[in-house]
Amino acid sequence: MSSICFYFQVHQPYRLRKYGVFDVGSGGGYFDETGENNRNNERIFTKVAEKCYLPANKMWLTLIKRHPELRLTYSLTGTIIEQMERWSPETLSGFQALLATGQVELLAETYYHSLSLLYSPEEFRAQLTLHGGIIERVFGKKHKPSVFRNTELIWHDKFATELESLGYKGVIAEGADDILSGRTPNFIYNSNGDTNLPMLLKNYRLSDDIAFRFGEQSWSEWPLDASKFADWVASTNGSGEVVNLFMDYETFGEHQWEDTGIFKFLEALPNAIRAKRDMDFVTASEAIKRYPTRDVVAFPRFVSWADIERDTSAWCGNPMQDDALSRLYSMRERILATGDKNIIRDWRLLTTSDHFYYMCTKWFQDGDVHKYFNPHESPYDAYIAFVNVLADLEQRLTLNSKKIMGRKIISKRTKDEVKNRATAKISTTNRKIARRKGVK
Repeated sequence: MSSICFYFQVHQPYRLRKYGVFDVGSGGGYFDETGENNRNNERIFTKVAEKCYLPANKMWLTLIKRHPELRLTYSLTGTIIEQMERWSPETLSGFQALLATGQVELLAETYYHSLSLLYSPEEFRAQLTLHGGIIERVFGKKHKPSVFRNTELIWHDKFATELESLGYKGVIAEGADDILSGRTPNFIYNSNGDTNLPMLLKNYRLSDDIAFRFGEQSWSEWPLDASKFADWVASTNGSGEVVNLFMDYETFGEHQWEDTGIFKFLEALPNAIRAKRDMDFVTASEAIKRYPTRDVVAFPRFVSWADIERDTSAWCGNPMQDDALSRLYSMRERILATGDKNIIRDWRLLTTSDHFYYMCTKWFQDGDVHKYFNPHESPYDAYIAFVNVLADLEQRLTLNSKKIMGRKIISKRTKDEVKNRATAKISTTNRKIARRKGVK
């Protein structure tokens, strides 16, 4: 017996508008592009919703009702949920309908799709709390996640203790070849060290057959139909227990356009899988409950699901990225100390990993991926816009500090004035009493 675990990442950032040096001092509006370009967040979201979210949700809901055995796992960032509420309540209703079937599960992650687990454990925990709050508000307490996925499946051995201490029952990560050392990703593994954290590892070959190669006519396996893919998955039976097919939700209709046949492929897949003996579907938590861990897997390096290197070089691999990240996270304590909700909100929106992804200077195989939904003309433009925004944020911090200092001075003056008036009143009263005693 073996199972398929479908997991879909749903995320859109708030992209920065073109923010030049002469914009520094304007005091905000970093994400408020209204032009017809890739910096207009509403425009991009609406486009993706029409091509992917709405038709994909409708298709999966139909398939779930038709196939009670079908299971799906999603993670939705806080920013994508906000955008659904703001620009497409119909899209949000679609996800709520999927969750209501009882055949769909949500995973935990950082609210802002950030790299905070790498740079600030305190901010990481804060964003987990924020994410849990919006999940409960929008989907209800019963959908509280028990399995965690880090931004872009970034994982390292040193994270396991933190996640286990927070009560998570498992994590998902990338099944990189060097990490597995010849083993299959189709078993559940245990985290390395003193922790007991089950790990579901992505089968990147089968996942990428759908996510990247499906519509590629130069691919030797093109066109891929459901029956052929079901054969590939079924071939793991006997040498694995759970095939983890992890991908961006935008695969359906946006990365792989409708005219590639991607929706027809998915519609036929449940029947094709059911035709195979001893194959079914599970959510992430169901897989962890059903199957034991078969071995320990070590992540001595940072691993992600991005690019051919499967590391973190897409976000922190060059001096621009490192400088931007260092500046950003060094501001955290001062940002929170302001107590200003707008300043804190803008700073946290800047922690979204996409901003640093746009600064990536890698090319060749990964170049086209880094250009996708990129609002900037080059990685250098992305960096310049970001550091200009940080400069503006620094000015807002300075102004906020002056306001606080001013309020403290005014407050002290007020206290002194009250004290002086009270002292004067007491003195006057004492003199009156003294005069009365003198009369007697």
